[in-house]
Amino acid sequence: MNYSHVADFVLLIHFAIVLFVVGGLLLIVFGNLLRWPWVNHWWFRVLHLLAISVVVFESWLGIECPLTTLENWLRLQAGQGVYQGSFIQHWVHGVMFYEAPGWVFALAYTLFALVVVAAWWRWPPQQFK
Repeated sequence: MNYSHVADFVLLIHFAIVLFVVGGLLLIVFGNLLRWPWVNHWWFRVLHLLAISVVVFESWLGIECPLTTLENWLRLQAGQGVYQGSFIQHWVHGVMFYEAPGWVFALAYTLFALVVVAAWWRWPPQQFK
């Protein structure tokens, strides 16, 4: 088994989930402003709320994301380096050269989740037949 390739695949899955959480909220807000009915589909909204809820609870409890843990283990098996923080901390630092304590990220995730809940209240999900 090529651990490096599997680790890269886990990284892509992790990135897709982050993109779903961030992009999903943007789609919900702008989609409603543009009157796109599909952005209020019940399953889309429930999965989106569930995804950000998992992130928030992990950060509150100080639990490393299982995808980060798995990717790090795979990279160790491949003889590669691993993250020195969480997935988001690593990539934010890499992209923006910004470091912050874990509580800053927990606060940011919580505030983001509150915006998701506000969007849920403002534009409730709909059951489509």
